[in-house]
Amino acid sequence: MGNMDTLLRLQHVNFLRGGNPILQDVSFKTELGENWVILGPNGAGKTTLIAILAARNYPSSGQAEILGQQLGTVPVQQLHERVGLCSSAVLRVIPGAQTVKALILSAAYGTMVRGRDQDFEDIDYQRRTNLMELFGVVSLQDRKLITLSDGERQRVLIARALMADPEILILDEPVAGVDLQARELLLSALDELSSDPKSPQIVMVTHHLEEIPASFNRAALMKEGKIMANGEIDRVLTSENLTEAFSFPLKCGRSEDGRWWAHAQ
Repeated sequence: MGNMDTLLRLQHVNFLRGGNPILQDVSFKTELGENWVILGPNGAGKTTLIAILAARNYPSSGQAEILGQQLGTVPVQQLHERVGLCSSAVLRVIPGAQTVKALILSAAYGTMVRGRDQDFEDIDYQRRTNLMELFGVVSLQDRKLITLSDGERQRVLIARALMADPEILILDEPVAGVDLQARELLLSALDELSSDPKSPQIVMVTHHLEEIPASFNRAALMKEGKIMANGEIDRVLTSENLTEAFSFPLKCGRSEDGRWWAHAQ
């Protein structure tokens, strides 16, 4: 057993798909109090990496430890309750005809922690209300999921993932394809979430620096299935590193409010 504060740990992880290396010799770990952004061009292996971190996929070789449990040695369902995943794949398995409030509440079901079948308790309803307020979806609670815009749906899905009170929340491009207002609403909710010590660790994938919440303190930069740099966000996100990761001359920085930007040099 490693350090109790280590939440995720990959050691020499490789992942092959159809004989092609998607991840190559990836070693990576996250500690308590860290919120991570995983950044890199399309095809760098980001989505595959987080599928393993979220216990939705197994490495072809190497070791993955999630919340102190080695992947492959415990029932994967146990890990799914402790690691929330929000990705476009989640949408495919969610009934679109369900109302927002039913959808969020139902995520409290099936959590082994509570060990009950049917009855929701006051604490569940209260948690649902708090999450709907945090993500600004109270006014949407009676709407069906299929009637929502991408930005609204995204906020509902994150609230849903948090309903089960996970220790880690993994977000795969949470603001992809949403408009500016939707992006800013979501980012301020994530900032608020990450500033609360009781909140889960957040690991977020993106390829746009503008989509990084200002409060995030760690970054991993991926290129061609490898992690080329990771650690403190200000040390990792440099013009030099980005230029190398994206194979294109880029310049990046932070504005006074802590938000990141990047453009061609």
